[in-house]
Amino acid sequence: MKFSFRPVEGAFYELFTRAAYNLVKGTELLNELALPGVDVQSVADRLSDVEHDSDSITHELYKKINSTFITPFDREDIYSLGSQLDDVMDHLEAAGNLLYLYGLTDLPSLPREMHELVTVLDQQAKVTAEAMPRLRSLKGMEEYWIEINRLENDGDRAYRMLLVRLFSGEYDALTVLKMKEVVDELEAACDAFEHVANTIETIAVKES
Repeated sequence: MKFSFRPVEGAFYELFTRAAYNLVKGTELLNELALPGVDVQSVADRLSDVEHDSDSITHELYKKINSTFITPFDREDIYSLGSQLDDVMDHLEAAGNLLYLYGLTDLPSLPREMHELVTVLDQQAKVTAEAMPRLRSLKGMEEYWIEINRLENDGDRAYRMLLVRLFSGEYDALTVLKMKEVVDELEAACDAFEHVANTIETIAVKES
C-alpha cells in the first residue's frame, strides 16, 4: 500500500475547479457573440468580468501556496497550473474584446471556420472543468489529457483552414488584419488548454 506524506488540502482543488469553470463561462460568452442581434458590448463586458474573477482566483491561489507549509503536490506545478489556467482565460477575453472593438460582429457573418474553432475551445473548456474535481485523486485523468490533445489537433486544423479562408480574397485587407488578430488569440487559447493538460499529466506521473 502506498502512503503519502502530503496533506489533502481541499482549497487548492477548489480554486483549480473554479478557474476551470470560468473557462466554460468564457467560451459560452464567445459563442454568444456570434448570435444575431446580440448586445455585443454587454457580452464583452461580461467576458471582462469573468477574466477579472479568474485573475482574483489566481492571486488567491498564489497566496495559498505562500501560506501553506506542505502543499498537495510540488509548488512549481501548482504555480504552473494556476498560471496556465489564467493564460487560457486571458486569450479568450482578448479574442472577445477584439471582436467587439474591431466591430467584426457587424459583418454579415463570421467565417464558419471561426465558429468551428470556438466550438473546439468550448469542448476543451468543458472537458477541463469536468476533469478538475478528479485532480484530487488523479484517477481517470489519462482520458482527459488524451481528449484535450485530440481537440487541440482539431483546433489546429480549423485554424489552418481559417487562414486559407482569410487569405482567399473574400475579405478586404483591413478586415483580414483584424480577423487575424482574433484568430491568433483563439488558437493561442487552444494551445493553452493543451499546456494545462500537459502539466496535469506531469503531476500525475510525479505522484504515481
